[in-house]
Amino acid sequence: MSNAHLTRRTLLAGATAVALGAATGTARAAEVPSIWREFRRTPFTHPQVPYVGRAGYRAGTRRFPRPRVVADVTDFGAVADGSTDCAPAINRALAAAGRAGGGTVTIPPGTFRIDDVIRVGASNVVLRGAGSGRTTLYATKNLTELIGAYGSRYGGDKSSWSWAGGLIWLAPSARWASLVAAIRSRAWPFEGWTGNRRDEWTTLTAVEPARRGEWTITVADPAPLRAGRLVLLRLADDPAHTLLQHMAGGGPGPAAYSWGDKTKLTSYVPYEWPVRVTRVHGRRVTLERPLPLDVRPEWDPRLTTHVTELTGSGVEGLTLRAVETPQSPHLLDKGHNGVVLQCAYDCWVDDVTVRDVDNGFGLVAASACTLRRTRVAGRGSHHPYFCREGSHDNLVEDFTVEERTVPAPAGTQLHGINVEGLSSHNVWSRGDMRMGTFDSHRGLPFANVRTDITVDNDGRHGGDASAGPLFGARFAHWNIRVTNGRAGLMRIDGLAPYSATVGINEVTEFDQRDVPDFTGDLHSRLELYGTTDAVRPRNLYEAQRTLR
Repeated sequence: MSNAHLTRRTLLAGATAVALGAATGTARAAEVPSIWREFRRTPFTHPQVPYVGRAGYRAGTRRFPRPRVVADVTDFGAVADGSTDCAPAINRALAAAGRAGGGTVTIPPGTFRIDDVIRVGASNVVLRGAGSGRTTLYATKNLTELIGAYGSRYGGDKSSWSWAGGLIWLAPSARWASLVAAIRSRAWPFEGWTGNRRDEWTTLTAVEPARRGEWTITVADPAPLRAGRLVLLRLADDPAHTLLQHMAGGGPGPAAYSWGDKTKLTSYVPYEWPVRVTRVHGRRVTLERPLPLDVRPEWDPRLTTHVTELTGSGVEGLTLRAVETPQSPHLLDKGHNGVVLQCAYDCWVDDVTVRDVDNGFGLVAASACTLRRTRVAGRGSHHPYFCREGSHDNLVEDFTVEERTVPAPAGTQLHGINVEGLSSHNVWSRGDMRMGTFDSHRGLPFANVRTDITVDNDGRHGGDASAGPLFGARFAHWNIRVTNGRAGLMRIDGLAPYSATVGINEVTEFDQRDVPDFTGDLHSRLELYGTTDAVRPRNLYEAQRTLR
């Protein structure tokens, strides 16, 4: 399955390159841009290109674990007849695996009807079908029916199921239960690592000043720390919003920006970055990844606790097919959603297709997770992929967004691969997007990479004005093949501060157009513009892996 998938993608990229080169007359020999040579000299502190070489499960490891099989869903009463509700049986099998300390729950070939959410809530539990072309979960209900209406914590009549929750939901059991209780009581929650009111944390130790890109920090008290412990680096903002300015690259433009009235954006602060400790030597603590930002005294830097994480869990080898319903008007989704990882660290999804969903694959306060060989298909989605609520260091690779099978109903919206809400150092690699766009959805996401992607750029970005800038610093678009020639959100040297657009074919502005959020020099870079698949290295993420 994997080799065939990659072969098709390679052929697609090659064919697209030939076609685009012929159409534009810009095909040329492979070339190494100067920005790559610069990056190799200073990979952890480059001003425009972020270091993402350790994104994904276990810092980007190629192999997922294969825990021993501890249950098959048919042993718990699941029947592949397409009519029996198998959700209770599947959830009983998953709960049994959790009580056993982990293991794999298998689902044989066939179609299994589910009338409830499938919950992976214990660490080291894997739900594995027989392959995305052989095992299907047929979901008959949406999250509004199953859990209830979910309003927005920012007011209005929006449905938060438009960007949250999944019919397969990987989240720690206690965190999932608290979210559901809050939704049912209409106390619309924060969704991240520190609970519904962002108050479920305690300080482990203060952190001394350090610079972006450093792997080792000095702490006041190392006693609570040990190698392997997952902690949060917490950075608060100051009244002058210098933390937000720093995320935008600093300088006159961010300093002049009006931050105070961006109430949705400022609600995302403090910035919370989950990271594992790898070594403690006296007061010197080494981390699994380099610091994403400076650590300055004015931001009250500290390492803290967090809600119990989900780790070492995955979903593999199945298709989730929702009952086919018309797509809802924009921001009123009922929650025919696919797979979501929430408060998850070092988890994965592999060889999974979602079909006829409102929203496809979600990363919500998820970090260091890998989505590999995933596909969104069927009648069309609002967010085929979404990455929000402070999600960091994730890897989405070998992904496909298929062309919709029915026309888009009036009043609906298509985004694409979404990132927002201070999310950083995420990677989208080797993609085949037959519709959608690179949806930077405001909320000052920063230091994210899209690389080696073919896209028919027909989607639009979203985001409230109160969520602030579309882009923070160090976005990199590297080897992007735009089949319809539309520039919006592809070529970002005129929009994103301290960004890099490298190796993109000629594009022009039409449809949705944007202006930069920051005044003055953006310090962005544009190299090998007007080329198709000529940049070397072809894939920025893969090349960075070799530097580590």
